[in-house]
Amino acid sequence: MPRKRLTQLFPFLIPLRRWQRTKCFYLKMRLDRNRYAQVKEEDLPVEIFTDQSLLLNEQSGFDMKYQHNKVDNLKLAAATLDRVVIRPGETLSFWWLVRHADDKEPYKDGLCLVNGKIVPLKGGGLCQISNLLFWVLLHTPLTIVERHPHAVESFPVPPSNMPDGTDATVNEGWQDLKLRNDTSLTYQIAFWFDDDYMHGSVRADQDDGCRYDIVGRELRYYRQNGKVYQTHELYRRKVDRETGELLEENLLYHNRCGIGYALPPETPIEERGV
Repeated sequence: MPRKRLTQLFPFLIPLRRWQRTKCFYLKMRLDRNRYAQVKEEDLPVEIFTDQSLLLNEQSGFDMKYQHNKVDNLKLAAATLDRVVIRPGETLSFWWLVRHADDKEPYKDGLCLVNGKIVPLKGGGLCQISNLLFWVLLHTPLTIVERHPHAVESFPVPPSNMPDGTDATVNEGWQDLKLRNDTSLTYQIAFWFDDDYMHGSVRADQDDGCRYDIVGRELRYYRQNGKVYQTHELYRRKVDRETGELLEENLLYHNRCGIGYALPPETPIEERGV
C-alpha cells in the first residue's frame, strides 16, 4: 500500500503546500533564462489554423451551473492569452500568461479531477482552453517543451475535430503547457467566444507555404487491474500547401490515459490482467 502524502494526512496543510509550490514554480521560470512570450500585437496577416470547442458539456453528469461557471473562467483566461505573439526564440507558457487572470474578477467553481474524483474547485475547467491552445499550436512547427495528458478522462467529451490524445491538462504550480518557437517566423494566438463555442486561432507574420496536419494512429484500449486505459500515437505531417507533397512526418508523442466512463459495448478492449 503506497504511503500517504503529508497533505493527505493533514488536509489543512494543502493551501500552504499550494502556495509554496506556486511560488517555486514561478521563481524557477524567472531564473531559467527562457524568454517567455507576453507581448500583444494587432492581428498578424497570415491565418494558419482555427478551430472551436463546445462550451457546455451536457454529458458531465453534474449540475450544469458548473458548466456555466467554467465558461466564465474560460473567458477570464482567454483575455490574458488573446493576441499574444510568440517571437523567434520565445517560449509560450500557459501559466506565465494566465497567472493573473483572476486578479480583478475571481474565478468561479468548476469541475476538476482531484485524487481520482471529480469535484467543484475554484478555477475549474481551464483545461478546456489549454486543450484548444495546444491543438491550434500543434498546427505550427513550434517545439513541444512541456505537455501533460489527463490522467483520466472522467466523462465523454463533446464531439470535436481534435483527435484523442491531443489534450493538455494544466495545474498551477505542478503542470504547465509550454511550446518554443525555434523558427524564424513570429506566431500569434487568438481567442473569442460566441453563444455556443470558444474559438481559438493561430496566425503568423508570413506564410511558410506549408500545412501541418495532426494524425492519430494505433488507438487502442486495454484493461489492467480492473481499470481501462487508452493509448494513442500522435504524428505531425508537414505538407506543401500548393502541391500536396508530404515533406516531413514526425512522431510527436505517445499518449496514455485512463477511461473513467463506460465505453460503447462494441469497443475492443485488450485484457492485460494484473
